[in-house]
Amino acid sequence: MAPAIVYGSPRPDVAIVPAGAVQASPLVPGAQALEAMADASADEALVLAPPGALERGYVLAQALRILRPGGRLTALAPKDRGGSRLRAALEAFGCAVREEARRHHRICRVVRPDAAPGLAEAVAAGGPQVPPGLGLWSQPGIFSWDRLDPGSALLLAHLPPLAGQGADLGCGVGVLAGKVLQAPAVARLHLVDVDRRAVDAARRNLADPRAVFAWADARQPGALPAELDFVVMNPPFHEAGAENRGLGAGLIGAAARALRKGGRCWLVANRHLPYETVLAAQFAATRAVAEVEGFKVYEARR
Repeated sequence: MAPAIVYGSPRPDVAIVPAGAVQASPLVPGAQALEAMADASADEALVLAPPGALERGYVLAQALRILRPGGRLTALAPKDRGGSRLRAALEAFGCAVREEARRHHRICRVVRPDAAPGLAEAVAAGGPQVPPGLGLWSQPGIFSWDRLDPGSALLLAHLPPLAGQGADLGCGVGVLAGKVLQAPAVARLHLVDVDRRAVDAARRNLADPRAVFAWADARQPGALPAELDFVVMNPPFHEAGAENRGLGAGLIGAAARALRKGGRCWLVANRHLPYETVLAAQFAATRAVAEVEGFKVYEARR
C-alpha cells in the first residue's frame, strides 16, 4: 500500500507533506494519476483543494475513494478560494470534520468512514465529459472547460492556414489545434500542456496522426523540438489564483527558442498584458493583427 498521497502543492508553512508521499496532481508533470489509483490503497492523503465546486468535489471524492477505512485525509484551501466550503463538502460525504484556520487557509481533517455516500456521483460530475457549450471532451478544472473562451475565439478568427511543423503551447483541449490541423500543409503539430487532464481531453478530441501530445511544462529545456515553423498559443497568466505575467513571458521565450529563423508565433493575450516588450526582445518583427473587446492578436517573426 502507498503510505500517503499529496494532491497539489500546499504551502509548507500551512501543511507538511508526509514523508514519501506520492504526488497525484494533474498540474505536476510526471505525477501519478489520482483516478488511476486503486480503492483503499492509501493510508493518508493531503489535498490542496481546488476552488471550483465540481473540481473540488471530484478531487475530495477520489481521495476518499483511495483511502482505506480509517485512513486520514487533510484537505485545505485559502478561505477565499473554496476553503470556507471545505467542511460542507466533506460532511456531504459522511465525514466528521475537525476544522482549523491558519494563515488565511481553512484546514479540515477527517478519518475516512466505513461508508462514504456520494463519491460516485461527485466523480461523475467532475470527471471527463462533453459540455454542451463546448462540444469537445473536457473536464472541470481545465481552463475555460465548458465554453470557448473569447481570446481563443479571436485567434481562431484571424489564424491563417499554416504549414510545416509547429506547436500549440498550453494546448488545452485542442481548440486551436483543431483549426491548425485543418491545413493540409501542416506536417506535424506538437500539443503541449502542463495539465494532464487537458492533454488527455485533446487526445480524445483530435484523431489526427499528425498530432503529437506531451504532458509537460513548455518552458522547461527539452519540452519542445527545435526548428519549428510555427507556434500558436493563448498563454495563461494566472497561477494559484493570482496574476503571474511571467507565465506568458516564459512561453513566449520558449516559442522563440524553438522556432527556426523566419518561423512565426501567433499569440492572443489580454490587452492589459505588456507582451509587446517581451515579443520585441525575442523576435525580429512583431505586428498587431487584431484588438477586440480586451484581447490582442499578434504575429511575431523569429
